[in-house]
Amino acid sequence: MSSIPLKTRLSEAVKDAMRARDSQRLSTLRFLVAAVKQKEVDERRELSDADVTAIIEKQVKQRRESIAAFEQAGRLETAAQETAELDVLREFLPQAASPEEISAAIDAALAEVAAQGISGAPAMGKVMAILKPALAGKADMAAVSQQVKQRLA
Repeated sequence: MSSIPLKTRLSEAVKDAMRARDSQRLSTLRFLVAAVKQKEVDERRELSDADVTAIIEKQVKQRRESIAAFEQAGRLETAAQETAELDVLREFLPQAASPEEISAAIDAALAEVAAQGISGAPAMGKVMAILKPALAGKADMAAVSQQVKQRLA
């Protein structure tokens, strides 16, 4: 991954989209930049790459839910538009973790929690607390949560 901050990469992408007259991409990027600025204003601080990644993940999750809803309602054109936005957002997320990496991270977190003598329902929260920063932006946390649940069962 480049050493250029995510916010800088986003503003460059906005400029590139403007130059290319790519209105679809531009509107998605502007929406994202606005969400980042709003969060900075709300929290009165400069956001780190991790904070920006969290905002992008939230946007990705919203798009996935919208796509599912639109497809279910038979609104394929709107679903296609959301899919295009999703693709733009994904460009700014870290490289996805492989199933093996995810599995290894889950194993390590489970071992760490077991070593603390925690099991059952409380272990779930502890394991997810370990995994969230490790896999943020690299994995679908809902799917990771399902895997952890299955292994704890």
